[in-house]
Amino acid sequence: MSTRVLLVDDQVMFVENLKVVLETYAPELTIVGIANDGQEAIRKARDLSPDIILMDVRMPGLDGVGATERILKEFPRVQIIMLTVFDDDEYVYQALNRGARGYLLKNMRPAALVSSIKAVLDGAVLISPVAAQKLVAGRANTRPSEAKHEAPDWLALLGAREREVLSLLLEEMSNSEIAEKLFISESTVRNYISGIYNKIGVENRFQAIRVSRLYRSFL
Repeated sequence: MSTRVLLVDDQVMFVENLKVVLETYAPELTIVGIANDGQEAIRKARDLSPDIILMDVRMPGLDGVGATERILKEFPRVQIIMLTVFDDDEYVYQALNRGARGYLLKNMRPAALVSSIKAVLDGAVLISPVAAQKLVAGRANTRPSEAKHEAPDWLALLGAREREVLSLLLEEMSNSEIAEKLFISESTVRNYISGIYNKIGVENRFQAIRVSRLYRSFL
């Protein structure tokens, strides 16, 4: 059964290009509709029953953050990913606090975007590396004496399964070993690891282990 996708963006050219990208790189996703503002997104969510919504943040009238909150009140099982050209940390907080499952920048490569969508469908919460770094930097002025006793901001973005995967990464397990341990496929492990990289704001396994080792007791 294919995954039903609703696209929401006030920039017609962008949303049409996004439709082509998804149809090309992820034929298992079915684009069931396009909306150009938050109000239309709410109506089409009711009419089309999408599984996942890719939602622009800044739109005239009702913006993506407000539309996300209203849609999820009616349809809590819908997965919503915010797509934006901005990495404003206030929008990141607002979107995630209202239930968005991801906050990604529009300039992502097609393959990375598709991988992120699949990770969200598998239960992950995703955030672009740039936005994740801003979230972490937002607490950079915390006094050292306090920092030792506080979990990092990115930890709150990790789902339960992502924490399990990260704990096993810290044990230096391979992807195949993690898959066997958690009874999931290696491709699912890779999706979780990609989500972990995005949220921590790192680019590879070594960096993820180095950063997260300091907070192992919080996992």
